[in-house]
Amino acid sequence: MIQHLSDKFQTIFHTQQNPRVFFAPGRINLIGEHTDYNGGHVFPAAISFGTYALGHKRADRKLRFYSLNFPDSGIMECSLDELTYQERDEWANFPKGVINYVREAGASITEGMDILFYGNIPNGAGLSSSASIEMVTGVLVDHLFSLALDRMELINIGQQVENQYIGVQSGIMDQFAIGKGKQDYAIHLNTQTRAYQYAPLPMANHVILIINTNKQRTLAGSQYNERRAQCDQALADLQTELVIASLGDLTNEQFEKHRHLITSEVNQKRAKHAVYENQRTMEALERLENTDLIGFGKLMNESHLSLQQDYEVTGIELDTIVTAAWEQDGVVGARMTGAGFGGCAIAIVEKDKVESFKTHVNQAYHTAIGYDATFYVAQIGDGAREITKGVL
Repeated sequence: MIQHLSDKFQTIFHTQQNPRVFFAPGRINLIGEHTDYNGGHVFPAAISFGTYALGHKRADRKLRFYSLNFPDSGIMECSLDELTYQERDEWANFPKGVINYVREAGASITEGMDILFYGNIPNGAGLSSSASIEMVTGVLVDHLFSLALDRMELINIGQQVENQYIGVQSGIMDQFAIGKGKQDYAIHLNTQTRAYQYAPLPMANHVILIINTNKQRTLAGSQYNERRAQCDQALADLQTELVIASLGDLTNEQFEKHRHLITSEVNQKRAKHAVYENQRTMEALERLENTDLIGFGKLMNESHLSLQQDYEVTGIELDTIVTAAWEQDGVVGARMTGAGFGGCAIAIVEKDKVESFKTHVNQAYHTAIGYDATFYVAQIGDGAREITKGVL
């Protein structure tokens, strides 16, 4: 794979120079959905699918980007002196944004670069391909220019690209999971304080399956920003009487006692999900620490129902997959993962039941939706890093 990508790099950019090679994973979120921008807890893990970036410095100030995933776009070109968002630059706005904010943070980047990208995350699947591109670009720039950037600084820059450059009001979870991922461990993260701990996944007899609905989704064009605004308004209503910084500050009991302060019934439902999901995520850590996978799976199921009924971000595709998953033998739990509106679901399944699971879930999905789902076994891997031959 690496040699093939290096050959492609040399062909596309007409060079004999060997590029350095970097990788950033995608992520799944085991539980804690739409809580990261509400000051709650999340429970993501980095996966083995991700984005490769191969690059070297140039002698001028030109930036040239090429993606093997979007070959029809050709080489996307700009200057270090012109890094503003341009709609015509499509996917290349993500690496452009990272380079822009790294420079704004004071880093000395005086030469241009040629960078080849290749991602094996299914496009639009909700496994955080955009954050993967951001983090692999950040790690590449950090290493090529010997910047010694703090990993949290890169994580924050990735979120800044989403929020300010692209215009998606997402939280910190995606970049954090991709930047801090650890093989065979999930990350229990308090998004308000950034305190986190690694939790081992007891998967001796089970696997985590990713089930792609194959319904394309885009965050910026979805109702994602609307959900965030609804939660912000619910918080503002609660703050008329409560001294809280976020919905993540509330217990379920506190929310029920004060939910009448939220003037919109719809916003009450949105806030209820954020509060209850946060409590589920804290309980989920306890379950894993006690190797109680069955209890963990039950919380996953409850999470999906809340996302369906209170947050309303699932849709017929995700609901069909998850409902079918719940009916299969050997299933511990299943839920949508990511922002919703299409994308992927995850399920924890006994290893010897995986093939039966795939067959029966896909039959139900094809009957209801008219096309197939795609299934992947999620290998839990390390975070963004250089993988050039001989470099650990």
